[in-house]
Amino acid sequence: MDILDEVKKDFVRDLIAKGKRPDKRAFDQYRNITIEKGAIPSAEGSAKVHLGQTQVLVGIKMDVGTPFADRPEEGVLSTNAELLPMASPTFEPGPPSPASIELARVVDRGIRSSNAVDLPSLFIEAEKVWMVFVDIYVLDHDGNMFDAAALAAMAAIENCRMPKYRDGKVIRGEYAGPLKVGNRCVTTTFAKVGQALLADPCLDEETAMDARITIATTPDYVCAVQKGCAGGFTKDELLSLVDASFAKGNELRALL
Repeated sequence: MDILDEVKKDFVRDLIAKGKRPDKRAFDQYRNITIEKGAIPSAEGSAKVHLGQTQVLVGIKMDVGTPFADRPEEGVLSTNAELLPMASPTFEPGPPSPASIELARVVDRGIRSSNAVDLPSLFIEAEKVWMVFVDIYVLDHDGNMFDAAALAAMAAIENCRMPKYRDGKVIRGEYAGPLKVGNRCVTTTFAKVGQALLADPCLDEETAMDARITIATTPDYVCAVQKGCAGGFTKDELLSLVDASFAKGNELRALL
């Protein structure tokens, strides 16, 4: 971290200690969110989400393949994330970075644990199942990629159409109906800066945070949790954040 980053970090921490945020939001307030479903017409399903200045695009491709040996009658879900170099000066071309791997895993875990995609319904016949490829592209990074990506993935899943399958071949451009969707899963991310807990941290706040937690929920239960950074949360803080994750999660689900 260079001297300018240290100065910015100290400024943000001092500001939050005074009960203020850099963009003047309340501590429990999300930035403005817009969702555009069908952003990629050629994809089976797609969506683009703006969360403040953070922008994430998700495309879904479906194909027919072989199931996993331990789940022979279930479809296959594969989630990949790419942090495009144009999205941030800190993103570099090349093999997947730890940040992109973590992003893909957090989104994937929420989808799986919530049964957002009904994998058993994707069984075709012996040794043949539908495979759902969820590709995440971070176009602009201004903090909280997790919630933007998870929301875009859920919107793309709800937008997804099943291609027709005839005589052992996938018929591109013809559709048999929508993908069968289960629970609506979203994630809510909180940053701890000093003693303050902030919903939807922006990039400056992420630079200054001591700890981060991302909680994936359906309307009824918590289905996944991911903690980041070296700091920790007390038991009371965790319980309050779980309650907040349901409240904020319902706000995000309403946008879908």
